[in-house]
Amino acid sequence: MQRKAYVTGTAALLAALLAGCTGGSGGGSSADDANPGDTGTTAAAAQPGKYRTLPEPCGSVGRATLDTLLPGIRQIADPDQRDKAYQGEAELTYDTDRKVGCRWKVPSAGATDRLAVDLERVVSYDNTVSDDDQAQQLFDQKETAADLPEPSGTPPANTHSDGSGTAPSGAPTPTGSASGAPSSASTSASTSGATDADLQPRVLSDLGDEAYLDDQLGTSGSTAAQRTVTVVFRTSNVVVTIQYEEQPMAAGAVPDSKEMQDRARKLASRLDGALGG
Repeated sequence: MQRKAYVTGTAALLAALLAGCTGGSGGGSSADDANPGDTGTTAAAAQPGKYRTLPEPCGSVGRATLDTLLPGIRQIADPDQRDKAYQGEAELTYDTDRKVGCRWKVPSAGATDRLAVDLERVVSYDNTVSDDDQAQQLFDQKETAADLPEPSGTPPANTHSDGSGTAPSGAPTPTGSASGAPSSASTSASTSGATDADLQPRVLSDLGDEAYLDDQLGTSGSTAAQRTVTVVFRTSNVVVTIQYEEQPMAAGAVPDSKEMQDRARKLASRLDGALGG
């Protein structure tokens, strides 16, 4: 009887020791694996952009649109040369899903017209920055470089309430560039029926997620002035740039600002619609 009691007591002691070791080991593992400050949650990665590919740029502008933007294209007598002019010239690119572009140049009896369309799909490599936010940064850089003037009626930043400084409080800002140069759009305002304020470089509110238009009139001595209208817009993670230029043949001739702006904006709207913006 004594031997049986001894065996039973020994078994009980071993079971108690094993239970204690198991409990201690589990508690220690939990404490060792935990990271200081770990709340048990993981921050969600920034969202990818809407677009994964880009359209073929030369085919994104229809023939009817090119007829309007490049009037001389219909004057090309040779059918093969005319077809080649419609096709445009694709920009060299190493990744058609990231950046593409196309160029057209067509002379006519009255002027030489040029059109350039560039599309860039922006991808963020920072998990904390979305593709859209990265594209917005690129758009902001372009807009800053364009140096758009303040809208008419906006007082300069350095205006003082007592009227001292650059201008009295509430005075309209002269149209033109931020540097004080005359508005590049003003030269043809009287012929188009639009005012300087209507044609000055400005932010556009009816295109993509954000957009702006720039209008610059260059001069080259006594020759005709070349006008360049640029429209840039962002739709999600794609930034589109349209550059439309006209160089008249006759000395002293000035391309019509409103006409060129209207044409460039219509093309921009079509491209935005094609992207599904």
